[in-house]
Amino acid sequence: MKALRVVVGAAGVALMGVGVSLVTDVRDPLDVLVWLGGAVLLHDVLIAPFVLLVGWALVRGWARGPVRGALLVAGALTTVAVPVLLRPGKTANASVLPLDYPHNWLIAMVAVVAVAALWLGVRGYGRGRRRSDA
Repeated sequence: MKALRVVVGAAGVALMGVGVSLVTDVRDPLDVLVWLGGAVLLHDVLIAPFVLLVGWALVRGWARGPVRGALLVAGALTTVAVPVLLRPGKTANASVLPLDYPHNWLIAMVAVVAVAALWLGVRGYGRGRRRSDA
C-alpha cells in the first residue's frame, strides 16, 4: 500500500510540474492567480462546507466517506464546468465552444455517481462478508 501512495504522489508531483510549465506560457499570469484564488475561495466557502454538512446530516456510518467523496468530486467538476455551462447560447464562431458541454457534464456526474455506488457496494459487500465469517 505504501508503494501505491509513493507512485500516486510521484504522479501528482509530475502533474504539478506540467501545470507550472503551462502557466509559464500564459500572457497574463495575474488572471491565472485570480482564477486560482477564486477556485480556492469557492471550494473553502461553498463546496467543502456543503459536502461536510450533507455528509453529516444525511449519511451515517460507513457510507459517509464515499458520499462525501462523490459530492466533493461533483462540486469540483461543476466548478470547472460553470463557465461553459452558463455560456449565453450560440457563439458567432462555432469552433469556440464546439462540444455539448451540458451533456458531457451530465455524463461526468453519472460517472461520479456510478463510481460512488460501486465503492459503496464493494464496501458493503466486504462488511457483510466479515460479519458472516465471524
